[in-house]
Amino acid sequence: MKFLREARSRTAAFLSLCLLFLKILQPGHSHLYSNRYAGDKVIRLYPITEEEAYALKKIYHQLKVDLWQPSSISYVSEGTVTDVHIPQNGFQALLAFLQEANIQYKILIEDLQKALEEGSSLRNQRNRRSLSGYNYEVYHSLEEIQNWMHHLNKTHSGLIHMFSIGKSYEGRSLFVLKLGRRSRAYKRAVWIDCGIHAREWIGPAFCQWFVKEALLTYRSDPTMRKMLNHLYFYIMPVFNVDGYHFSWTNDRFWRKTRSRNSRFRCRGVDANRNWKVKWCDEGASMHPCDDTYCGPFPESEPEVKAVANFLRKHRKHIRAYLSFHAYAQMLLYPYSYKYATIPNFSCVESAAYKAVNALWSVYGVQYRYGPASSTLYVSSGSSMDWAYKNGIPYTFAFELRDTGHFGFLLPEALIKPTCTETMLAVKNITMHLLKKCP
Repeated sequence: MKFLREARSRTAAFLSLCLLFLKILQPGHSHLYSNRYAGDKVIRLYPITEEEAYALKKIYHQLKVDLWQPSSISYVSEGTVTDVHIPQNGFQALLAFLQEANIQYKILIEDLQKALEEGSSLRNQRNRRSLSGYNYEVYHSLEEIQNWMHHLNKTHSGLIHMFSIGKSYEGRSLFVLKLGRRSRAYKRAVWIDCGIHAREWIGPAFCQWFVKEALLTYRSDPTMRKMLNHLYFYIMPVFNVDGYHFSWTNDRFWRKTRSRNSRFRCRGVDANRNWKVKWCDEGASMHPCDDTYCGPFPESEPEVKAVANFLRKHRKHIRAYLSFHAYAQMLLYPYSYKYATIPNFSCVESAAYKAVNALWSVYGVQYRYGPASSTLYVSSGSSMDWAYKNGIPYTFAFELRDTGHFGFLLPEALIKPTCTETMLAVKNITMHLLKKCP
């Protein structure tokens, strides 16, 4: 008996040790990303003159700086608010340079590792199973999101159909949810994708939120009922599956895909510069190590090619294309690659105006709206321009919260308010599409 008791207590001790070890390994604990961001900072820079902007570009190439805003150093000119993530070991050098060049700056995030951990306090409440138990107010890993999609496909087959449009570079399935009431009649459709850029986690969180709201309010909300009765929604919660997975396991601030380049060690392509519309022109880089690398050729990325093929095939009935990014608080429409007015400008502009007002009505959060080129910056090869050029009359890109206080590390506590207000904007655009415009 004594021997059995001892064996049991040894087993119990071993199990509790294992549990402790698993807790430590859980994302959200201080060992997240092996503490690699300890002491790193995020700094906002204000180059006021052209000389200061030029000096900033020079130092950028010398120090290992991860640019958060804008997405490419080529966009930095006088007056461009610039957010950079600087490793602990490069901070003193950057500081000395800023003081010497007399460039104004402000520290946005004092310790990136701490900010990372503080932003995910809700992790241990995560529940992955039923729709009612699944926590939409935390960020979910790719595996959890795909399990959630499978689950909805099984339990809500009346409104949801899940399918794959292809495989990623690393062989992961590219899943899409088709949402809407099945009908024999011809129905127009709306495409929604989230997570083209891996580190923008609020995107996939919104895509999941949208599906949840649709299922929960379909019976009670006349607007939602009208949307799902009259339209199909194709929703791709994670576009860049490889990059998103990598941002959970290795580098929280990874942006691109994970494809390999034969001549360079650097991996990945900017999936929002890889489309066949003014490809690799202004705002895109030809260098594989850059965050805005356009790829070796248009649609070189299997993820981009799969979505482009799907949209081409269904272009007759897809009337709107919505893509979700972060961060800037903007609602953008074409063109992105040039300063010009789109033919259906008045229609699209009024939809954007109403959407931004609806969003503001919830918490007073202000979004800027307008053509991407003049509101944000000129960028070629984007999915939004491509969709518009390929006959989808309504194409928008959302830049969700915030404007830099948290940047890509938007805390989980802000998922609900961000998604709630964005939901209103999306419903507004959708109703506008149903009512007025061709």
